[in-house]
Amino acid sequence: MESLKECRKYTWEEFEELDLKSKNKLLQGNVPQVFHTLNAEQFDRAFLDRLYSLTNIIRSISKTKNGATYLANRLRDKRAMLYFAQASTRTYLSFKTACDIVGINCTDVRDTSTSSEVKGETFSDTIRTFSSYFDFIIMRHGEETYAEHAAYVVNKSDRPVPILNAGSGKDQHPTQALLDIYTLRRSFEKAGGMEGKTIMMAGDLNRGRTVRSLSKLLSLFPGVKIIYSAPEGFGMRDDVLEFLDKKGVKYITSEEFLPHLPEADAIYMTRIQDEHDKSDGTTSKRSYDGFSLKEEHLSLLKPLCAILHPLPRRDELDHKIDNDPRAKYWRQERNGMWTRAALIAMTGGVEPQIQNYWRDLSLQASHTGIIHLPEEDDGKVWQPLQRMMTNDARL
Repeated sequence: MESLKECRKYTWEEFEELDLKSKNKLLQGNVPQVFHTLNAEQFDRAFLDRLYSLTNIIRSISKTKNGATYLANRLRDKRAMLYFAQASTRTYLSFKTACDIVGINCTDVRDTSTSSEVKGETFSDTIRTFSSYFDFIIMRHGEETYAEHAAYVVNKSDRPVPILNAGSGKDQHPTQALLDIYTLRRSFEKAGGMEGKTIMMAGDLNRGRTVRSLSKLLSLFPGVKIIYSAPEGFGMRDDVLEFLDKKGVKYITSEEFLPHLPEADAIYMTRIQDEHDKSDGTTSKRSYDGFSLKEEHLSLLKPLCAILHPLPRRDELDHKIDNDPRAKYWRQERNGMWTRAALIAMTGGVEPQIQNYWRDLSLQASHTGIIHLPEEDDGKVWQPLQRMMTNDARL
């Protein structure tokens, strides 16, 4: 934990001027497991493979009463603050339930008007207060960099605790991207995996933080191509395109929608982010009919195309599509709970305990499936871990 205190060498103004790689190095320190979850750039492919495996393990263990009880005792002594200064349904409930799965007791602040911030308390003091009482701070804020600032604040203190970014302004939503990658990998398990797939993103890509974070994680899968389809003025921002250029990821930007549907292996729909209209000076329509996926478009899609949406939705995604087998967004929503439970378990340092429990269970022939783990792991190289589970309509 001493390595986390390197932040003390910098004022916040000096820290803000550092490049993202340097910031991440300072904020994560030498902690062996993931500590803060702040941005998509901090993750590599090996981490995604670990998270994918652990998520599948937790899902399978939780199917039995004994397994669920085991999981609920892993972090029973920990407490989490859910600090949601921005409206949320899915992300809040997903994190809350994920904490329940691994036994963490939660408290929340969902309206800053009920906190001491209305009395003039600084953001830094609010975060220090939370860290005095809680072992995890899970936060969503309408302003960019606030999660990063919170991590800086706790790292400089004598009690650094993990900060998990549940959405920051129009910039980052790393845990949504993690669950999106998990959903895509599950969807493509019988179709050759993620590599070489074409992912189409449509809607308000300029202000949608989910597509920004997801784009960066997609760069970790060789051969992936991204199609950005958006109305005029709502295209993906240049910083993400420059990131993809440096990574050698193929992409196209387009102000058309229908012509790209037949090419897509997955379609990631998004709504118009009009909650940002006042802050950025723009005025938006609630939806753009020409960028809406409707029931009559299904015939244009590939048979195994995966349809995703971070939700909530408006008219951009037809409710009549919900029962089509290619519609993955309700599974995607549920996957968020499992992925975040796995992330919290890794952050809390109980990943090895859960793996060992699974190894014991996997020896029982009556169990639902087997996840093959490496016989030996020196902590440096993680092999992709294969999941072999029976089909379950509940998953």
